Amino acid sequence: MDLRAKYEAAGQQHVFQYWDTLNESEQHGLQEQLEKIDPKRLNELVKQALEADEASRNEKQAQVDPPPADSVVSTVDDSDAAHKYREIGMNAIAENKVGVLLLAGGQGTRLGSSAPKGCFDIQLPSHKSLFQLQAERIAKLQQLASAKAGGKEVVVPWYIMTSGPTRKPTEDFFEQHNYFGLSKSNVIFFEQGTLPCISNDGKIMLDSHSRIATAPDGNGGIYAALRAPRSKQNKDSVLEDLQKRKIEYVHAYGVDNCLVKVGDPVFIGVCLSKKVPLGVKVVQKTDPNEAVGVVARKNGAFSVVEYSEIPSKLSEARDKEGHLLLREANIANHFYTTEFLSKQVPSFESKMAYHVARKKIPSVDLADGERKTPSSPNGIKMELFIFDVFPYCEQLAIHEVARKEEFSPLKNASGTSSDNPETSRRDLLAQQQRWLESAGAKLDENAEVELSPKVTYSGEGLESVKGRTFDKTQNIEAL
Repeated sequence: MDLRAKYEAAGQQHVFQYWDTLNESEQHGLQEQLEKIDPKRLNELVKQALEADEASRNEKQAQVDPPPADSVVSTVDDSDAAHKYREIGMNAIAENKVGVLLLAGGQGTRLGSSAPKGCFDIQLPSHKSLFQLQAERIAKLQQLASAKAGGKEVVVPWYIMTSGPTRKPTEDFFEQHNYFGLSKSNVIFFEQGTLPCISNDGKIMLDSHSRIATAPDGNGGIYAALRAPRSKQNKDSVLEDLQKRKIEYVHAYGVDNCLVKVGDPVFIGVCLSKKVPLGVKVVQKTDPNEAVGVVARKNGAFSVVEYSEIPSKLSEARDKEGHLLLREANIANHFYTTEFLSKQVPSFESKMAYHVARKKIPSVDLADGERKTPSSPNGIKMELFIFDVFPYCEQLAIHEVARKEEFSPLKNASGTSSDNPETSRRDLLAQQQRWLESAGAKLDENAEVELSPKVTYSGEGLESVKGRTFDKTQNIEAL
């Protein structure tokens, strides 16, 4: 069946309405876009998404319970447990079995920047970007694991999921900074998918006469993106690359957390000791009104339950120790086995309904051919969330860590009340002060000391600072 016939059969033939008025280059661009879409499957996705949306609005209150106690491992204030799990995780890293996967599709729009979020400078003494901090943590992790492996080379490949708007600027940024000292062959870029925007009457919307309107398919689009060709030049998928390198375990995380322990051996050790295909790192929610999703059981299945879905009586309920019953706050930090990504996800992926967002979408009015910006929602964008796989997993490891050590998100512009560049900077420098002081150093009251990841990954290797006093703000690249 030719392309036009496919769209006619699916009732979407209007995408060719302006075909005869387009020049050759425009026709080629539109054809390329349309070839990537299966219109029949798209209609099914839209129907499934709208039905799920309708059902969720009409369903009675879901049964929400805390996760089973035996699925939760806390290393908060338990250095012995952390050490035990670190050893297990470090062994896997030393055997070249671990890769890391970065979700970096976001632009810094809310931060007042059009650059990819990972390029953002939170005004540390070193002025390092988030990308640089993460790259240097990978380099240090490789060095620590290599020492554990008797000096043999250890590689932790870094897979970076960009989006249409962020791919080229991200790749350019890495080129300009010489991949922050990492080997170019071990930094692999790929792209989040997109889906057509759909009008309220179920039709694919046109952004112009020669282009359909699309939107990113959400961070849950990562599962399909792992199977797609990485670029026009490189037809290999990320999954194929993982398999070629014999990577068995993957740590995935979001770009906007300055405290992220990239490739965290403790988290990996927790998941390996639990023998699970999927793990999630969480921090403890202490305020019932904090607007975060929590990892819980929803109608008997693992799920991330959004703040708005939990009745206030349940969100305020506490256990005998005084902790919130629903306290495992989701921070977009996951562990996967490669086998889970390559074999298990495809077996249930078609059951995962997309979430519907009703939006005002600028588009071509087919009646007069003009592009118009509506005053009320005229269509839907569809997306999956990365945690939409949770309900399909019988086993999930939930690793609870200390918020002050591992989570300080960058969501908002400078000068806002929370999760901004100032709080990111404050939290990172406070952590480094704790590391220095526990190693026996002193800091003068106004001295802020930044420790490069080249010096320490998570507070280790600081014996030489014992007895030293730091009297001025500085960045330390070597001890």
